[in-house]
Amino acid sequence: MSNAQPELDALQVADDELWTEGPPHETFSRLRRECPVHWSRGIAQSPHDAGFWSVTKADDVHAVSRDWQTYSSASNILLIDHGVPVELVQGMFIGMDPPKHDRIKALFQKAFTPKSIGQHEDAIRAITAGVMDDLEGRETCDLVTEVAQPVVARVIGSFMGLDPEDDKPWAESINQLLGFGDPDLNPKGIEQLVSEDLPPMYEKCMRLVEDRRAHPTDDMLSTLVFAEIDGDVLTDLEIFSGFVLLMAAGNDSTKATYTSTMRALMEHDDQRQLLLDDLSLVPSAVEEALRMFPAFAHFRRTATQDATLGGCPIRKGDKIALWYPSSNRDEDRYEDPERFDVTRNPEHQAFGAGGRHFCLGTALARLELKILVEETLKRYPTMSLAGEPTWVISQFSSQLKSLPVKLAA
Repeated sequence: MSNAQPELDALQVADDELWTEGPPHETFSRLRRECPVHWSRGIAQSPHDAGFWSVTKADDVHAVSRDWQTYSSASNILLIDHGVPVELVQGMFIGMDPPKHDRIKALFQKAFTPKSIGQHEDAIRAITAGVMDDLEGRETCDLVTEVAQPVVARVIGSFMGLDPEDDKPWAESINQLLGFGDPDLNPKGIEQLVSEDLPPMYEKCMRLVEDRRAHPTDDMLSTLVFAEIDGDVLTDLEIFSGFVLLMAAGNDSTKATYTSTMRALMEHDDQRQLLLDDLSLVPSAVEEALRMFPAFAHFRRTATQDATLGGCPIRKGDKIALWYPSSNRDEDRYEDPERFDVTRNPEHQAFGAGGRHFCLGTALARLELKILVEETLKRYPTMSLAGEPTWVISQFSSQLKSLPVKLAA
């Protein structure tokens, strides 16, 4: 199967016990050295799920990402088939293959070009300033729940045409859905999430859809509602799936990387000082943070035919996990990859590794991160940790659950 040593043969990369403090970087480092394409025989917390291949090197992740004919997204993008309902995932364009993927994604391309996104800079900066104004007089806060979450929820909410009072309820629902394996975010368990919480989400979205059908607007939800692919409109499930995808990407990705960025800056004061001395370095720092702290730990592909990858025999139907926290720290790509260096300005795979599924919202994420980091540094240049950060227990949504901070020295 591979050249793995016996203890690596027994390793199950997606087991919860490895992910209590974020991605298992030591494990990934060892896999890159000893077994870059590794077989896990199963997933302990999801015993009904089959085993999978872990792809840990940047070149291999790139190769799989570009070969959609061999490595399909249409079965599922998650390793665990018994979490988020497969039907929901397959209704998202990220869970499709060409040509349908390309046609639906193209509907949104114009709205997410750097030029189009740049027109929202003043509005995003005003949203960020307003959230930070609410901290006036406070000594401490949780950077995840009291800064990152309300900022990103309002930004994506404005793109989707949602009322501000709906930001928090939708954000909570999306967090619960993406963090389906975390006992804090989803204490009722996966089965109850699917049976009890998902139907009200769907019904709530459909009320918005009916309103758009009666009163069309120029927001992203209207784009979904009135989309035509080869003369056919999207089904209600496809509209709901697209809505969830855009809300999830808009909420979780920026929130995850921003909070990890600020944690790194607080833990590396020399790097923070470089930014305080020269804010023009913030875009470079953002790219370094995206490299080191990608918001999503993996996307899955499924083999459509027998293949060979890294010398390992991939069989038709096998699951393949593309591990971005590993590929982004590949020693063959980066000198001293564990070092956080705000001047590095690296290329990375946080938005995907090329091919059809490269992230649609790249320009928006970069702009939000730039503004969030700039505004935080301007207001709170001496911000420090006020407690132990905690991680969402998830092999998919790679993010901090809590980041308590002291706002000023």
